[in-house]
Amino acid sequence: MMVDKRHPGPSGPAGQTRQATVPLYDFRPPVGTPYGLEVSTVEDFFAQHDDWPSNPPRPGRATFHYLIAVTEGELRHDVDHLTRTVAPGQWLWVRPGHAQCWHPPGTARGPFILFEPDVLRSDIARLLAPLTAHEAPAVLSPHPDDAAWLQQTALQLLDEHRALGRRSLDVHHALRRSLLESVLLRLTNAPGIAPGTDTAGTSRADRYGCFLDALELHFRELHQAANYAELLGCSVRTLSRAARESTGKGVREVIDERRLLEARRLLGSARWDARSVADHLGFTGPANFGRFFRDRTGLTPAAFAAREARTVPPPPPPG
Repeated sequence: MMVDKRHPGPSGPAGQTRQATVPLYDFRPPVGTPYGLEVSTVEDFFAQHDDWPSNPPRPGRATFHYLIAVTEGELRHDVDHLTRTVAPGQWLWVRPGHAQCWHPPGTARGPFILFEPDVLRSDIARLLAPLTAHEAPAVLSPHPDDAAWLQQTALQLLDEHRALGRRSLDVHHALRRSLLESVLLRLTNAPGIAPGTDTAGTSRADRYGCFLDALELHFRELHQAANYAELLGCSVRTLSRAARESTGKGVREVIDERRLLEARRLLGSARWDARSVADHLGFTGPANFGRFFRDRTGLTPAAFAAREARTVPPPPPPG
């Protein structure tokens, strides 16, 4: 399942020839899996990679969501270059565009759900915006009142996914989507998820949301407003207006903020050097990256990394 065995090669936006440092994978479930949703288990995933460690699943970024409910054991997984530990009762969420890397098989068991963003109905997607946001927590601890229900419903989703052919395809998919949306709506009650707002708003707000989705996937390779306007099929002026109305910021400022956030993560918790970060984020060289970083933080990349090294413990070794 997933990256190694069903996603044979990285892809990128049209016209891009520069290879991303961390490859980008599309959603390619097994033949016969309908409508952008696949459900399996963590133990099945590890069983399919029985040649570990000689051929482990490759690190990468995906255009779809990974959602894992840990029912037994413990799961360790890297999300955006930080190792997360997921205990029984917790959920791991790797959102589109996040860098992720598997650790060797452990004792974890539980449902493993993969879905494309557009599998959700638009009205439900708006309600789920705080949960699907790129900055939302990677590890979720459901509200105690929801924990048992969530686990049961996730297992029902797994059962329905495996029941392909038991009923008509349209009914089968409607049931799967309904169960998935029910799980996600309950997860919005988890601590750390910001309260939702009424986002039924304008097409500009929707366009800005699409821009953020595209940005999360491509900020390492695409750095100009015109790049994103082309991807979204609108003019730079239209995209700029949507960004201003949503945040008060210009498109380029939003792009730069996302690149800066990634740079801070890599220099700090992940302990990358400035040259590696510059290459990863598409700068022409360390000097160019150094000016970008210093202008926005008041520190050189080396000074920032040294400061973080004094306050942040090193990441645990691969387990």
